[in-house]
Amino acid sequence: MTDEQIVEMYWDRNEQAISVTSEKYGTYCYSVAYGILHNEEDSKESVNDTYLSAWNSMPPHKPSILKTFLGKITRRLSIDRWRRKNAEKRGGEMAEVLDELSACISPSGDPIVEMEKEMLDKTINTFVRELKDTEQRVFLCRYWYAKSVKEIAKLFGFSESKVKVMLMRTRNKLKERLETEGLL
Repeated sequence: MTDEQIVEMYWDRNEQAISVTSEKYGTYCYSVAYGILHNEEDSKESVNDTYLSAWNSMPPHKPSILKTFLGKITRRLSIDRWRRKNAEKRGGEMAEVLDELSACISPSGDPIVEMEKEMLDKTINTFVRELKDTEQRVFLCRYWYAKSVKEIAKLFGFSESKVKVMLMRTRNKLKERLETEGLL
């Protein structure tokens, strides 16, 4: 079944949309959630919450790329779940990922106004699209899928130090871009 047909099922309020979505994208959503939460039960709950959120979002939303739409929802819900569970204690890969990015995105870690947030999102998206293929894939593995440096090194056949240097240089380029755009 195509994404367009699945989206139409949501718009028609056909409850089978959820089971079709689960069949087609369940494994993908679970891998996104597990990469952040590293817990089977929490990951399954995030995926189930993703289906509910998708159900509540369509209509009015009509995503053109359902996989990306579901991935964004899963990622947001998983990060929220991770934050709730780790409110008192910081640790693990996700804390490190968020700390690394916050250092180059915003010194306060909190965008002041919604317009600045939209400008920030647009600039980061453009920046990532302009990266060389390998840099882009490594950056997304780390900051979208929250993979460890060790996992990324193994995936690409690089040393861990090469991955760390590549990520540091990419973060520095991002920080430079954001400063140039007046977003820092």
